[in-house]
Amino acid sequence: MASLQDQLLKAGLADEKKAKAIRSEKRKQRKQQPKGAVQVNEAEIRARQAREEKAERDRQLNLQRQKEAEKKAIQAQIRQLVETNRLDRSRGETSYQFVDGKKIKKILVDDTMVDQLSRGRLAVVRLGENYDVVPEKVARKIMERDEGAVVVLHDRKQDDQGDDDPYAGYEIPDDLMW
Repeated sequence: MASLQDQLLKAGLADEKKAKAIRSEKRKQRKQQPKGAVQVNEAEIRARQAREEKAERDRQLNLQRQKEAEKKAIQAQIRQLVETNRLDRSRGETSYQFVDGKKIKKILVDDTMVDQLSRGRLAVVRLGENYDVVPEKVARKIMERDEGAVVVLHDRKQDDQGDDDPYAGYEIPDDLMW
């Protein structure tokens, strides 16, 4: 098999003068280099730099993909926590208003939920465009993953007796409104 130079000469794409000039130039370059020095090829250097740049771009792209996959996994965990622990609001007649960002939102809940929401035993969480009511423990788990998903969670007060309420035995009249 002939060299590329010979093939170009046969095809008529190059002439003998240019071929001799290139050979003599290469010979001069080899003679001018010191004996112990390694001949540096510019094409190899550019190819190596291109490979390094491509590897760095690939690394950055992989990091970005991992972050997106992590976000999706966290959102799936939050969705599962909300869907398995949401409280039924179908009997809700009382409107509960809260602030989400700069807007005032309203959901319908029953009276016991309003009381528990104000005491910090229940929380309002956002799942997409919908709002759901979940217990405090679930809301804390959601906050560990994404604090922005929990819209309303009041702090429990120290004087909140909870189930040990001393007035639990006394019945509150139905017509009493605060």
